Amino acid sequence: MNVISVLQKIAQLGVNAEGKPVPPVAWECNCLEEVCGACTMVINGRVRQACTALVDKLLADRPAGIRLEPMTKFPVIRDLVVDRTRIFATLKKIKAWIPVDSYLDLGPPLRQSQEMQEIAYVLSKCMSCGCCMEACPQYLKIEVKRLPGESEDDYRRREAEITNRHFMGAAAIAQIDLFNSHPVGKMNSRDRLDALISEGGIQVCGNAQNCVKVCPKEIPLTTSIARMGRAATIHMFRNWFER
Repeated sequence: MNVISVLQKIAQLGVNAEGKPVPPVAWECNCLEEVCGACTMVINGRVRQACTALVDKLLADRPAGIRLEPMTKFPVIRDLVVDRTRIFATLKKIKAWIPVDSYLDLGPPLRQSQEMQEIAYVLSKCMSCGCCMEACPQYLKIEVKRLPGESEDDYRRREAEITNRHFMGAAAIAQIDLFNSHPVGKMNSRDRLDALISEGGIQVCGNAQNCVKVCPKEIPLTTSIARMGRAATIHMFRNWFER
């Protein structure tokens, strides 16, 4: 039995430990297979996926009980549900996609070496769960309040402008590594590197290495950060000489 199963059972009962009716605890989940990244929460003081947190192991480590808390680096919506909009806004900032124009004949597919395929496969397992950001001391909580009369679009735009000035996190850096290593993605590599060296970019990383310790997919984030650090340095010198 995992933590999600327990939460579902509690919601089904609808009562607290004293038998009094209470509203069910709110949480997020979807795949229940550690693929979607939705059920991230802090369990017994450690950020992880609730769907793979087994109750018997948790109780063996802490017989007094299991403590569930929402992530601390994101605004809390309710109970264990947090607003992870910032994660996806950062993916837009770094252009974490490969533009494809179906109207043009791109010719035969570009080949990718076996070595790069293996690197890309590991990086592609990122599910934007937020674990690495929660554990990172450089990734700070940012809460942007909506102004009176402000539209949803204007609020989200202002929120993105503010959050983009703060550290983007290890996951975003690894995604730049992923897309810049792709044969087609390389066409937009300079745009991603510009984002990487902008305010809130890779220069904020303090090399605490907490990210790689908590990543549920065991992505070598510190290796990717080191690789992107070298790429960022080369990119800055290239920009300087091209002035």
